[in-house]
Amino acid sequence: MKVFYLLLFALVIFNCRAQNPVLTIEGGQVQGVKADIEGVFVYRGIPYAAPPIKDLRWKAPQPVVPWKGVKLADRFGHPGYQAVHYPGGYATEWGYGDESPYSEDCLYLNVWTKAPGNANKKLPVALWIHGGGYREGWGSEPEFDGQEWGNKDVVLVSINYRLGVFGFLAHPELSKESPNKVSGNYGILDQIESLKWIKKNIAQFGGDPDNVTIFGQSAGAGSVKTLCESPLARGLFKRAIIMSGGGITTTPPAAPNAAPGARPGGMGGFGPVTLEQAEAQTKEILDWAGLTTLEKMRAASTETVYTVGSLYSSVTGNRTRMTGSPIVDGYVSLQTFDAAAIDNKLANVPYMIGYTMNDMGNMSPGIADFCLNREGFGSKAYAYEFARPLPTDGRENVLKGAFHSSDLWYVFKSLKHCWRPWAAGDWDLSEVMLTAWTNFAKYGDPNGKNGGKWAPYTKENPKFMVFKLDANNKENSGMGDPLKP
Repeated sequence: MKVFYLLLFALVIFNCRAQNPVLTIEGGQVQGVKADIEGVFVYRGIPYAAPPIKDLRWKAPQPVVPWKGVKLADRFGHPGYQAVHYPGGYATEWGYGDESPYSEDCLYLNVWTKAPGNANKKLPVALWIHGGGYREGWGSEPEFDGQEWGNKDVVLVSINYRLGVFGFLAHPELSKESPNKVSGNYGILDQIESLKWIKKNIAQFGGDPDNVTIFGQSAGAGSVKTLCESPLARGLFKRAIIMSGGGITTTPPAAPNAAPGARPGGMGGFGPVTLEQAEAQTKEILDWAGLTTLEKMRAASTETVYTVGSLYSSVTGNRTRMTGSPIVDGYVSLQTFDAAAIDNKLANVPYMIGYTMNDMGNMSPGIADFCLNREGFGSKAYAYEFARPLPTDGRENVLKGAFHSSDLWYVFKSLKHCWRPWAAGDWDLSEVMLTAWTNFAKYGDPNGKNGGKWAPYTKENPKFMVFKLDANNKENSGMGDPLKP
């Protein structure tokens, strides 16, 4: 009898390991943990590049530092360094407070999958790029819980990347040091590095490295736009979703004080400055602070680098700013998203693109222009508007309406992490949206492989998919014109 129980125990251990195998990836071995949904596993805090600190500050991402033994991937990695979040607004909406400490050591990713260790499964893969104005946010915020995507047979990857001055600072000495003679755009290089990591490692998680969708919201959507234009990202993804990042402006107004030849990029994150102007502005500020060499710049504390721009403005009254978002540098980015769309230099892939009813301005005209632009070059683009004003419980000083970012709860079907008093229709709407997004990742069509009612936006069919509830709070989405706030 004792032998029987020993054999039974060994069989149980074997089955557990078979379901949750130890994977060998770049850097070493790793094992995930079970998600709340049965059959889904999550891998938290996997490094996809070396920590970009000390001598690696403001350099392109470097290879992962190998580790010994089996890394238990049960804790999310550090978010990029950013300001502290206090209650109110988005901090109240997302419930910040349980994340790891902010740090320059932030190049970590997370994976949700139902097929760990099954390299023959070849599930579609989606890379999520968080927003936050290129200055805040992280890939493991509660609204980005990826287990529902994993349960839909999509391998979801979310990342952290360098933010603000750590992710986008341009400086003449950094450009001089670079083999490509450019600086800035380190955060975009991090995103490209994560795509390369997926290419090399995702089969271990049951994913198909040749079937990758990139998607992001706000600055994450701006990042997707940059990746769709960047020659460095070409061939690393197959589809793209742009959420609340605007479209294109085919006749953009001239930017004030724009440099000769500069083209505004709207929500794509590009300012009217050239690389040379960005370098000069940063040098002015860092010289004022006594950070006159690369050695001094890299030896400065995280807090000093983060605050020096604000101190300079406060003391001098000068409005000069250090770069904190992508610029056209001639290497990572060759032209603005608008210009690339007009010149047919974007990745020739299917697109989904949309916004929320109470977003940061009316984005529908630019989105319509983008869809027509893609139609002209033979690509499909599916347009949408999220038009469900979020329910509240009567509390004051919270975000209201179908506000910027409100659709995230639905796309990830992460409503259980939110304080809001959801109706049954909200869960139904979330299922509809989650299914559309994951279908797009699988087939390049939000309806699924057999088609459906969501048609691409074209000259002959100038309609958005409007995601909404009816007067009785029941799911009632359909094709039509965007609703007015």
